[in-house]
Amino acid sequence: MSTPASSATPHADDRAQGRITLREIVLIVVLGVVFGFLYWVFVQAWNLLAIAMGPAGDLAQHVLSGSWLLVAPVALAVLRRPGVGILAEILAAVVEVVFLGSPVGPMLLISATLQGLGSEIPFALTGYRRFTWGVFAASGALGAGLVFFWTAFRMGWYGQDILVLRLVMQVISGLVLGGLLAKVLVRGLERTGVVSDFPVGARSPADATPRRRVH
Repeated sequence: MSTPASSATPHADDRAQGRITLREIVLIVVLGVVFGFLYWVFVQAWNLLAIAMGPAGDLAQHVLSGSWLLVAPVALAVLRRPGVGILAEILAAVVEVVFLGSPVGPMLLISATLQGLGSEIPFALTGYRRFTWGVFAASGALGAGLVFFWTAFRMGWYGQDILVLRLVMQVISGLVLGGLLAKVLVRGLERTGVVSDFPVGARSPADATPRRRVH
């Protein structure tokens, strides 16, 4: 006996009506927690790099700043919904502040919001339909650039001779670590099949990744 077209699954109905599903909410939370801990690891790497760079150690944060942008483009590419990049970044920041004792404190939530917003804009401009290398690169660069001006205000960088150098370093880091690396991570997740039930599983021909056939 055939199933009537009106008896679609709850998940399909929710997506058709624009509602976020419980499964998607759970995934956003998981990504926020995982990347929150990963961001803490990057903070430790930043401290070590600052020591290794000696007198130029203050610039170490710009070298690694793009790594703190990863969760937004990953969440956006997997779920393809407006706002999930911002939400995932904020959740990761909450994990850093509440559970890992980030020295930045609650102000980290402002940085996370700006990072998520900047990362999301390039995807929004495509209608959340294009997930090419170029869009990911723009996402990382804009996310890093947008949060830079808030950080510069908070850290007192305005008026410094190396302000432009800081900005350039941070944007490049965002492009590479927050954009292109995020694309690599998404493709890796696709190959594992763990996100095949999410919108990323219905890829467009432009950004499709060939899959191995299982005989």
